[in-house]
Amino acid sequence: MNAPTDVLDLISDGADLIVPIHHGEPHTVIDTLEAHADRFTGVRIHQMDPVRERPYIAGKFPGHLSHVSYYLGPGCRRAYWNGTCELVPAHFSEMPRLLREWTRHSLVLAAATPPDEHGYFSLGTNADYVSAFIGVVPFFLEANPRMPRTSGENQLHISQVAGWCTADYPLDETAPAVPDDRDRRIAELVAERVPDGACLQVGVGRIPNALLAALTGHRDLGVHTEAMSDGVMHLAEQGVITGTRKQQHRNKHVATFRIGTRRFFDWLDGNAPVAMLPVDWVNDPRVVAREPDMMSINATSEVDLMGQAASETIAGRYWSGSGGQADFARGAMYSAGGRAFLVTHAATSDGSSRIKAQLGQATPVTTLKNTVDHVVTEYGVAELRGRSLSQRATALIAIAHPDHRDRLAFEARRAGLLR
Repeated sequence: MNAPTDVLDLISDGADLIVPIHHGEPHTVIDTLEAHADRFTGVRIHQMDPVRERPYIAGKFPGHLSHVSYYLGPGCRRAYWNGTCELVPAHFSEMPRLLREWTRHSLVLAAATPPDEHGYFSLGTNADYVSAFIGVVPFFLEANPRMPRTSGENQLHISQVAGWCTADYPLDETAPAVPDDRDRRIAELVAERVPDGACLQVGVGRIPNALLAALTGHRDLGVHTEAMSDGVMHLAEQGVITGTRKQQHRNKHVATFRIGTRRFFDWLDGNAPVAMLPVDWVNDPRVVAREPDMMSINATSEVDLMGQAASETIAGRYWSGSGGQADFARGAMYSAGGRAFLVTHAATSDGSSRIKAQLGQATPVTTLKNTVDHVVTEYGVAELRGRSLSQRATALIAIAHPDHRDRLAFEARRAGLLR
């Protein structure tokens, strides 16, 4: 066992350090790097969705320590807007490959459980992209007894780590977002299209929470998802999620990272049906497609009348990233009986329509029109796959907020989408 400062001897100038998403961030180790930032030149930390805003992300150590993000979250969104960190567009499934090909991948810094009686650490709430580097890249671990011990492909033997230290602090909790009436209506529309025995990929947030609550009457559902939170735990405890009809990792609840409450972490600890697997397997569309009746449910922020979905920006400003939305939409498309749903409120809080005649000039497309399957608002479901442009426009206008339908129809006719 080492002190956190021992990590400093493992880092050379120009190093590319890889840190897991969210709870996988080793806080005391990153604290140490910041405290000794002037010791390094050109060291970069690569991470998706850091959980905390940090001085180095805000550009406090220029030339010494900097941040490269692959998905904006609360810890780096403001820094990106201020120009103090970089953002690399990436499908979540391709993260390990990108890091292998475009960085030096010098060292992985990760939170973990203490070693068990056999000498194995578990990366706990995470597998994500870092588990793909086990046995390939040196690891420095921060062992925290509050981290739940999970299984899958996220364990390292003590002989495989370059060093480790201990820490004892509670994991940051994410309380389940409380759905409103619009969320519950959207959830109902999706839930009635989910058959018993289906395999779910569902994100985190108000609409996903409402959907999971709406599935209590279903049976033998499976889970193959990137992010898992409290809602899955509740359905597993009720016997709704069993995984008995899955084709891969049958009877297992598959994910690549997890966020939630303390109760959720306690449920994860030592829970045999939980399988934490690398994102380049979990999110691979070819793997996703092998599950029959794959149901992919993700949020979007804007959809145009051709069906292009923009899910990374709000009012033209970068807010998040591509994540795994397109990964699972493609996988569900090739699944036997699979369906993909993009969900959104019909209008923003200021009354603007989320169904657009066309996306803004600088708005990036997250999921292509040829891939988008179902779009759901509180006003209904637009089925787009296999439909003509005029049929798509008609279906999307029908689920837009009533205040905007006439204007959208006028703009669709002017653009030639409606004859």
